[in-house]
Amino acid sequence: MPVKSLPELDLLEQLIDEGSHWLAVDNVCTVAADSKQFPVYVLTLGSPDPNAPALGIFGGIHGLERIGTQVILSFLHSLVARLPWDDVLQRQLSEIRLVLMPLINPGGMYLATRANPQGVDLMRNSPVQASERVPVLLGGQRLSAHLPWYRGAFGAPMEAESRAVCAIVERELLARRFSLTLDCHSGFGLRDRIWFPHAHTRTPIAHLPEIAALEELFTRCYPNHPYTFEPQSLQYRTHGDLWDYLYLKAGRQAGTLFLPLTLEMGSWLWVKKNPRQLFSRLGAFNPTLAHRQQRVLRSHLVWFEFLMRAVAAHARWLPDEPGRQMQRKRALAKWYGLGAT
Repeated sequence: MPVKSLPELDLLEQLIDEGSHWLAVDNVCTVAADSKQFPVYVLTLGSPDPNAPALGIFGGIHGLERIGTQVILSFLHSLVARLPWDDVLQRQLSEIRLVLMPLINPGGMYLATRANPQGVDLMRNSPVQASERVPVLLGGQRLSAHLPWYRGAFGAPMEAESRAVCAIVERELLARRFSLTLDCHSGFGLRDRIWFPHAHTRTPIAHLPEIAALEELFTRCYPNHPYTFEPQSLQYRTHGDLWDYLYLKAGRQAGTLFLPLTLEMGSWLWVKKNPRQLFSRLGAFNPTLAHRQQRVLRSHLVWFEFLMRAVAAHARWLPDEPGRQMQRKRALAKWYGLGAT
């Protein structure tokens, strides 16, 4: 059954109103669900310089994973509350571009489904085809929208929500020399994970050294952090991954360094602590107890703040050529069980 309202959308629009002095807002598409119309917003703030590095933060691609949107809204709330007085934050944003799409699939969230109102899983919706075997159904299927992980009909254009994400990434991020994205999800495992491409193949990405350098930097700064960094392909492979699609597109553009990351919050831990959540459709993907939800909302703020600083100071930590060789060797051993190649 659909939920009666979308409190996440209400809060997003409230924050848009409160931060109107700082935020530029665009309704990039409108989604229909159950005779209602829902906007898909993109928010931008920070430097207008097209050469400034950028951080994109995305969430709500899967309608059941409300906590992803909620974590972004918690971060946005912090920004809006601090910008009127925080000179350090103002100076930081004068050097970077910040792009946020907190609720990409409002129709699916309203209907309490993983997919969008057309039954399409937006994270299986790009034309990228896995080059290796994928799990049955989980890896993406074109059999029926009545089955999970439906990619959409063969040859059909991407869904409006997927096209909106791609359009914003291409407009705001891929035109820059350096950009980084974080897509917020939940539902896999007992640990919070930071995934990076590829999802369609085990083959390491071309910018594996840069990913390894970022992971090393974060671990050095926050040695007690809760995250497991790994390529998504280490867990499973899929067809149609949006971030693989955009990363491959960025690779065809000279002078562009684009690093897409996914925060996969380990919802199995919430279920382990409160098994009754399994009797709720949303309980497998979201903390249902108020104190646990509050803990999750504040626990990722350090990671978000780190990413802003890492984007602003990317020239200081990106490896040079000897450093790239060292980081590649370390990453191949750490994540792929391989020696240097």
